[in-house]
Amino acid sequence: MAGSGKTDISDYGVRAFRSRHPQIRRLKRTHSPSFHGFRVWPSAWLLMDFLKRQGIRRGIRIMEVGSGWGLVGIYCAKTYGASVTCVDIDSEVFPYLRLHALTNSVEITTMTRGFDELTDGELQGFDVVVGSDICFWNDMSHSLKRLILRALRADVRLVLIADPGRSPFEQLGVYFAKSFNGKMVRWAITHPYPIQGRILKLGSLIYQGT
Repeated sequence: MAGSGKTDISDYGVRAFRSRHPQIRRLKRTHSPSFHGFRVWPSAWLLMDFLKRQGIRRGIRIMEVGSGWGLVGIYCAKTYGASVTCVDIDSEVFPYLRLHALTNSVEITTMTRGFDELTDGELQGFDVVVGSDICFWNDMSHSLKRLILRALRADVRLVLIADPGRSPFEQLGVYFAKSFNGKMVRWAITHPYPIQGRILKLGSLIYQGT
């Protein structure tokens, strides 16, 4: 199902509300996210398309960091039956996430943490760490680098970070390409609307059926 309306978007099997949707406007009266957690950002759709084309094994454990409204995690839970934990520094985003989880008939666990607050122990047991539009300030690239290093140390098998191609994100990609065989993949989609960007990939994809 694909489509883009004035108040919501339905694509990749999930439904997302725009900021002008009545339920979102109602939430805004009582919950005010900071750190740009006030909408679904475009790179989330890029990452969903990447996962759809590559495929991951059903039932794996996925952590979405800097989750905001959690649409990538919701997509993974709905499409692959993944056990998903969404992590964000701002707990004010979680009412919006829960609304989307309820709308898409999935259950999502939430955790309030910044990138530098997530411990090795909290990362252990997860197969995949994903994130989208989470590297837009220079200091975020340093924090995200440390987080990814801890994830790899905790035996996370795959890390995927999507971004339009901002300078801090490019710096992150250069570091992991040189030191950890990371790949920066150009990615573009035409729906739900034209979006271009890059995806940092570290580790091996867990293909369906493996």
